[in-house]
Amino acid sequence: MARFEAQKKENDEFQEKVVAINRVSKTVKGGRIYKFAALVVVGDGKGTIGFGLGKSGEVPDAIRKGIEDAKKNMMHVALKGTTIPHEIIGKFGAGVVLLKPAAPGTGVIAGGPVRAVVETVGIKDIRTKALRSNNPCNVVRATLNGLSLLRNVEEVAEVRGKTVDEILG
Repeated sequence: MARFEAQKKENDEFQEKVVAINRVSKTVKGGRIYKFAALVVVGDGKGTIGFGLGKSGEVPDAIRKGIEDAKKNMMHVALKGTTIPHEIIGKFGAGVVLLKPAAPGTGVIAGGPVRAVVETVGIKDIRTKALRSNNPCNVVRATLNGLSLLRNVEEVAEVRGKTVDEILG
């Protein structure tokens, strides 16, 4: 019973968003076999995020597999209040995503896949633009690449061997 409650608590702390569901087919001698691929983003709303791709013959199974995969590939993102610390460009394959910090009250200005990632990680104010590719998988990976490259003031101060006050001026 305690194990079930612990598992339920773990599931409550993460929010899951299905970014895209794609029907894929394989042609065999007897015709076509259809399966589904689900791209899922999982985050805690406090700076931790992961994404996964699940494939199965049924949509719910594909989503479940995507969630399991996403929980295996979690990473932490440096945040500054409700936005990001600085402007960054994330790249993956042909996907390029521009992420810009925004003033409080701006809200999330982002398209489909980028919006899912940004809201799941817990960012409330940001401006984004997906450039080049509009393939959801590449856009999600480019967004995560950009978020992983973010550094807060403490990290920059440590790298430069200075104090936070010296960096901020």
